[in-house]
Amino acid sequence: MTREVIHTDRAPSAIGPYSQAVRVGDTVYLSGQIPLEPESMDLVRGDIRAQVEQVFNNLRAVCEAADAGLADIVKLNIYLTDLGNFGLVNEMMEEHFDEPYPARAALGVASLPKGAGVEMDAVLVRSKG
Repeated sequence: MTREVIHTDRAPSAIGPYSQAVRVGDTVYLSGQIPLEPESMDLVRGDIRAQVEQVFNNLRAVCEAADAGLADIVKLNIYLTDLGNFGLVNEMMEEHFDEPYPARAALGVASLPKGAGVEMDAVLVRSKG
């Protein structure tokens, strides 16, 4: 199968040698998103809630560039520098996803690029029709 690179200016540009997302068939692999504002490439101002919201906005923009949406995500990986924010992320997932929720992993990590408190990557399967 051929691989198609997905890119949108509505999400941060890659800060390394990778693509925002790659589509193979109906499956799209989304690279990790940290809470960067696409226009400035700076971390969003505010607390961890603002950071998580920006990450969901960035993921949504990449999903839309792939002709899909957050609802098409089947696997979500979440990386947190403070697992004390686990409950907040659960609460915010309920704001952005409906059941059935995607499969998910949440991992505590020592640090993330640019000092971010959260990063998420995902796999989505585009709906047919």
